[in-house]
Amino acid sequence: MHDERIQLLAKATRIACQAITGPHLAALQDSVSRACEIPARAPWDRKAAAHAEFFNVLAHATGHPGAGPVLDDGARLAYELMIAAGRAADGIVINSRRQLLGYLRAGDADQAASEMENHLRVLRVMWRLAGG
Repeated sequence: MHDERIQLLAKATRIACQAITGPHLAALQDSVSRACEIPARAPWDRKAAAHAEFFNVLAHATGHPGAGPVLDDGARLAYELMIAAGRAADGIVINSRRQLLGYLRAGDADQAASEMENHLRVLRVMWRLAGG
């Protein structure tokens, strides 16, 4: 089940990369910054929700009737995986978001899609190790 969703999210990320504009990139950067500003001592579910918000911002950026809802669903999937993985996922998520932003800024749709897919697969492994 996760494999299919992850592949769809990678495809939706590719579409988003092709449609993204400067203001969308700024909104994505703001989303990452807000998540990073949440103190480490804050409840993990709050920080995971802030990290997952990135998907909603990316969904809005696409303007695509198929990719947008897939990315909105990705927020739920990422949140569930992050909650199960626990705080250990925080640094992994931050690094992935920064990589993804770099690919989006460069307009490299293939690398952006690959980063999204790899990131979610890592979270899925962490979820499994946590007993998911």
